[in-house]
Amino acid sequence: MGLIVGTGFLTATMPHTYLIAKAEEAPGKKLHYRPLNGRRLRELAAKKAHHGKDRFINPMGIPRDGRFRRLLSWKLFRENPFEVHLDDQPFRPISIDWDSIRIQKGLSVTFLKHAGMLIKDEGRYLLIDPVFGGIFWFIKDFTPIENLEGMPRPDHVLITHGHYDHLDKASLAMLDKSTPLITPLGYRSIFKGLGMKNHHTLDWFGVFRTRKQEITLLPCNHWTFRSPLRGPNRSLWGSYLIRTSNGQTIYISGDTAYFDGFSQLGSEYAIDLAIFNLGAYEPRWFMAPSHMNPDETVRAFKELGAKKLMIVHWGTFRLGDEPVHFPPMDIRKALEKEGMLDRWVELSHGKTHLMES
Repeated sequence: MGLIVGTGFLTATMPHTYLIAKAEEAPGKKLHYRPLNGRRLRELAAKKAHHGKDRFINPMGIPRDGRFRRLLSWKLFRENPFEVHLDDQPFRPISIDWDSIRIQKGLSVTFLKHAGMLIKDEGRYLLIDPVFGGIFWFIKDFTPIENLEGMPRPDHVLITHGHYDHLDKASLAMLDKSTPLITPLGYRSIFKGLGMKNHHTLDWFGVFRTRKQEITLLPCNHWTFRSPLRGPNRSLWGSYLIRTSNGQTIYISGDTAYFDGFSQLGSEYAIDLAIFNLGAYEPRWFMAPSHMNPDETVRAFKELGAKKLMIVHWGTFRLGDEPVHFPPMDIRKALEKEGMLDRWVELSHGKTHLMES
């Protein structure tokens, strides 16, 4: 997705965007989310508070006016404080032992790359946000998959939202066109264009049931965007709660900023494994309304009351200032600070975590 900007516009906006950047870098207590103030997430969903006239609305999000100016300010005026570490970013091609995944018993989660995962549940496979290759020519792929052809055929594909690093048409086109899809509202035309018609859509707190599984779309503090011509939030976004065949539950955060609703979700669902997207969290003045940093991730994990924590959305594409290999190091520090390191499932790309029943 390219952006064409006239030089006159850039000249006119540069001083203003620079001031915005410096002002938002200043320490303060300004929240980067809209507090619920007693509002219940289920009530908001039932009242369709997230449904606008021609696009979806984030009831927990702050106004996004001036976002493009902030983007320019970040990219044109700021030096990356992590620059000295960027040459240390590891390039790690992935070779996945698909046969061992097929033969092992029980419930397991395989971290593919970026936010992509494969969940095996009694011989059934759920594929989450598959991105098998690169996304844009100018963004390096640090974890190319070398043996994708051996991947088990997914029984369902779950998409959390429409950003290009989560809904990748080239990756989806590699799947059988009859593969069942589960997504939030608003993506039907994309899958129709791919010839994938077995598509189930969910609104917040909507439930999809199979004989042994239950998949619920939950609210989260994010947004989505596919086309500058159509603008943002033409489709919905969300997290997933997967109740597996043995009764264990897996929470998939998708992309989300912190907000004060995690305790509500934790009070409704007993969560065995919470899988959070952790990456593209620096600089905070720009990223905080969209993505959690490690401290916020640990806070959300505690408020969910989940038993175990795992992170994805790191190591593949550098979408923020921080190097791709920093999130695991940063979450380790945040968990150690809270005395919760024993709750972390440390999993690298291409590896599988077998959940205890």
